[in-house]
Amino acid sequence: MDAVDLARLQFAFTIGFHILWPTFTIGIAWFITLLSALWWRTGRTVYRDLMRFWMKIFALGFGMGVITGIVLSYEIGTNWAGYSRSVANVLGPMFMYETLSAFFLEAGFIGIMLFGEGRVSKGAHFFACLMVSSGAVFSATWIIASNSWMQTPAGAVADADGIFHVVDWWQAIFTPSFPYRLAHMVCASFLTGSFVVAGVSAFHLWRGHHLVASRKAFSMALWLALVLAPLQAFIGDLHGRNTLEHQPTKLAAMEGLWDTTKGPGMTVIAWPDQAEQRNLYAVEIPHLASLYLTHSWDGEVQGLKAVPPSDQPNVPVVFFAFRIMVGIAMILLATAITGLILRLRGRLFDTRSFQLLAMAVTPLGFVAVLAGWTTTEAGRQPWVIYGHLRTADAVAPVTAGAVTTSLLIFFVVYNVLMLAFIWFAGRVALKGPADTSPPALEHPGIDRTNAGLFDSDTSAPAAIGGAQQAGATS
Repeated sequence: MDAVDLARLQFAFTIGFHILWPTFTIGIAWFITLLSALWWRTGRTVYRDLMRFWMKIFALGFGMGVITGIVLSYEIGTNWAGYSRSVANVLGPMFMYETLSAFFLEAGFIGIMLFGEGRVSKGAHFFACLMVSSGAVFSATWIIASNSWMQTPAGAVADADGIFHVVDWWQAIFTPSFPYRLAHMVCASFLTGSFVVAGVSAFHLWRGHHLVASRKAFSMALWLALVLAPLQAFIGDLHGRNTLEHQPTKLAAMEGLWDTTKGPGMTVIAWPDQAEQRNLYAVEIPHLASLYLTHSWDGEVQGLKAVPPSDQPNVPVVFFAFRIMVGIAMILLATAITGLILRLRGRLFDTRSFQLLAMAVTPLGFVAVLAGWTTTEAGRQPWVIYGHLRTADAVAPVTAGAVTTSLLIFFVVYNVLMLAFIWFAGRVALKGPADTSPPALEHPGIDRTNAGLFDSDTSAPAAIGGAQQAGATS
């Protein structure tokens, strides 16, 4: 591998590792904010217990996000000097705005969020949680705006030396792909967080521990997933149509479509042979791709052969990453619907096979985010600024040996960090939330406080006795 390939591999590894933590913290921060609001408005201690529990795990994820995010800035400067030189006038201010509007907001209130509960009023604590969770979304907004400009550049022009200058900041920030990509990423974070909460809660239900808090969290998470999973599919459809308009080569790689075709079918599975410019062992459904891409039976979709092979991305990588993302989305949607069916039958909390399923799908949201990010970034190649700056021209003049050394160091350090997170967060998760709420008042099947949708569980109360026999202090 040459220096360009190694620099790409290093950045893919480090940013792929980093993106796990914003995905986690955005979803969990807003879940904590919801719990804080419910604790403030209802006074039910089950919400306080859950809030305290998830704040501990959130704090670990937040720290991981900060540590792994700092590395990226240095990496851009050391390995991607051509990129930095070309786009600094556009993306430099956006990164600064992220720091001013997001990082300072999070840093200013996270202390109150994590350590202020019981020391400040419930309303003040809720406000602190709201500021931290809003800061997480603001951070994602500026990062997605920056990346969207790389995908669908607008509002800036390059001079004779290839240096971009902004002529319209509104267009540079609100590029054609920005709203769809932001909505897709934020919804993915919420959905991933929902299934993390559901999986941890399912584990404690399966063990028969912390039943009051675990039932409440399990119910809330599955309600959220039931809303978010179909919403994500809808946003994905809008995002796909936007990609068809502005990045047709990427979309052709996602679909494995080589020839420009009217009424193309959906390639369910195949092996894209880039050398032969065709698919091997393809299984297709006629006209289906035309329906979901153009919303017509015989819409025209541009194929990969519309551009030279040198301007095509690595088709197998994009093709399979996209299918992994969509396949996981279908699994999560099916899980949420299964949860609804069990809820309506009064079996949501005592179906052990569903608890095992909820635990099994817990990490799939992260895998889907990585697959989606791979689709987005690999599909843009060979351009780092789509249609303007090629990746080979963006790399710094560093040796392959130097990049290899730093890549190996990052690989070792990041895996140590991951093991540390799993160890500490796992211990917290296995211990579970405290049970300090009266069972007669807090049983999920009895809505004594009229607190709303999240208290409308109708499952059988068979587990109350088990919780009391287990010595729960609820």
